[in-house]
Amino acid sequence: MSVSSREMGPSLTPEILSHLGLANKTAAWGTLGTLRTFLSFSVDKDVQRLLKAITGQGVDHGAIVDVLTNRSREQRQLISRAFQERTQQDLLKSLQAALSGNLEKIVVALLQPAAQFDAQELRTALKASDSAEDVTMEILATRTPPRLQECLAAYGHHFQVEAEDDIKSKTSGILRDLLLALAKGGRESYSGIIDYNLAEQDVQALRQDEGRSTQGPWVLILTQRNPKHLTRVFEQYQRRTGQELEEAVRTRFRGDARAALLSLASVIRNTPLYFADKLHRALQESEPNYQVLMRILISRSETDLLSIRAEFKKKFGKSLYSSLQVKFG
Repeated sequence: MSVSSREMGPSLTPEILSHLGLANKTAAWGTLGTLRTFLSFSVDKDVQRLLKAITGQGVDHGAIVDVLTNRSREQRQLISRAFQERTQQDLLKSLQAALSGNLEKIVVALLQPAAQFDAQELRTALKASDSAEDVTMEILATRTPPRLQECLAAYGHHFQVEAEDDIKSKTSGILRDLLLALAKGGRESYSGIIDYNLAEQDVQALRQDEGRSTQGPWVLILTQRNPKHLTRVFEQYQRRTGQELEEAVRTRFRGDARAALLSLASVIRNTPLYFADKLHRALQESEPNYQVLMRILISRSETDLLSIRAEFKKKFGKSLYSSLQVKFG
């Protein structure tokens, strides 16, 4: 018995989203995420429960959702390895055989290691020209340096090609330069010291550049400076010119370059708000963009989903969870 995509409607969808931390959950300890390490974790009990859920009469998708969305990614990896050891079967493949539609996609995303999940999303985006800038920028600009390096290593291992090579072949101009610079993971860390002179130099460099060269200060400054420094650059740019830096981007650049620079500026200004905006756009489509919703909710559930939730409510006047409930009816 498979779970059809229709079951992603009123009953199952809110349940999944609620378990991912969108309703009645406060921050996980030590983070601004909502998904906590399950304190009463028993890998044997979870393995047995999942085994029963897929081998009994009918598939107990409620049990599957309850286990996988209430465990940290590290705990889910332990469950997956233990399932293989005890049953000689691959948990992911077993669940894929039992499920279908959007629920299957969510389960796959939950069970994949974070690096593999990001690598798969990155590869898919680079192969689809209509989403190359959007998704690639999201992943390269918002992952921590260690997680980004793991993602790029997984990319090379699974697809037998380096992400940088795919970026070079699928993009061009300033977009390509931005993505390649971000992929190198060379952004400076914040030292705690404010360099006023460097901030002023960066403002002047951005003002003087005409945006015609693919090798200009925009790429260097926005991909290499630390976010604290860039916040000061943004503030000083507005004081010097009377316009926000984003307005200068809209004036000077076109197409993919403009979209990429605006996305990067949004990440730098306020990362949780950047994700809140993306979630809102995904919900405004005639059919909810499950891929975007799934990628953001799962990837941010252990880091800053609480902050994203707060920014969503502040900007759009209603909670993320209620918006999802309304959309899914």
